[in-house]
Amino acid sequence: MTATLLVGLAVFGACAVEMVEALTIVLAAGLTRGWRSALEGSAVAVLVLAAVVAALGPTLIHLVPISVLRVVVGSLLLVLGLQWLRKAILRASGHKPKHDEDAIYQREVARLSGLPRPAAGRDATGFVIAFKGVLLEGTEVVMIVLTLGLSSGRLEVAALGAGAAILVVGVVGALVARQLSEVPENALKLGVGLMLVTFGTFWAGEGVGVSWPGADLFLLGLLALYAASTWVLVAYLGRQTFRPKAMA
Repeated sequence: MTATLLVGLAVFGACAVEMVEALTIVLAAGLTRGWRSALEGSAVAVLVLAAVVAALGPTLIHLVPISVLRVVVGSLLLVLGLQWLRKAILRASGHKPKHDEDAIYQREVARLSGLPRPAAGRDATGFVIAFKGVLLEGTEVVMIVLTLGLSSGRLEVAALGAGAAILVVGVVGALVARQLSEVPENALKLGVGLMLVTFGTFWAGEGVGVSWPGADLFLLGLLALYAASTWVLVAYLGRQTFRPKAMA
C-alpha cells in the first residue's frame, strides 16, 4: 500500500510538471497561430506517445528480467531525480531564479507572433510547435510511467497517476489560461525529485540483492532521509552570499 501510494504521487507530480510545460507551448501556439493547428499537432504527438507505450511496455515486461530492469531503472531515476532535486534546491535557496511559466509563455507568444502566417488553412508552424512541445515533454512522461510502473509492478497505478495529472493540468490550464504560475511547479519539482531519488535508491538496491528492512515501508525512511538532507541544504545555501543569474 505504501509503495502504491508513493508511485501514484510520484507519477502524478512528475507528469503535472511536464504537462504544465507542454501546456505553455500549446497555449502560445493556439493563441498566436490558430487553435486548429495547435490541437492537431498535440493530438498527433499524443498518438505517437501512445504507440511507443504500447510497443515498449509489453516488451520490457516479458523480455527483461526484473532484477536487471530495477538496476537500470533505479540508476536512471537516481540521475533524473538528482537533476530535479539540484535545481529545486537552488531555486528554493534563492541561488537560481524560479521557473516562471508566465514569462516563458509571454516570450513564446512574442516569438510566434512575429512569424508569417498563411492566409487560410492549417498553419504548419503552429502544428509543428505544438507537436514538438507535447512530444518532448510527453516523452519524459512516458519514461516516468514506464520506469516507475514496471519496476514497481504497478503500471496501472502509474498510468492512472499520469492520466490524473494530464486531466488536472488541462482543467487548470483551461480555467486560468495565461496564469500558468497558479500551478506550483517549483514545489512539485522538489517533491518529485525527492520521490524519484527515493525510488531510484530502493530499486537499484533491490536489483543488486539488497534486502531492505521492512520491505516497502523502508521507502518512507529513505524519503525522510532525503527530505531532511534537502532541508539542511536549502537552509545552508539560503544563508550564503550569492548573485542571482538571469534565467535563460
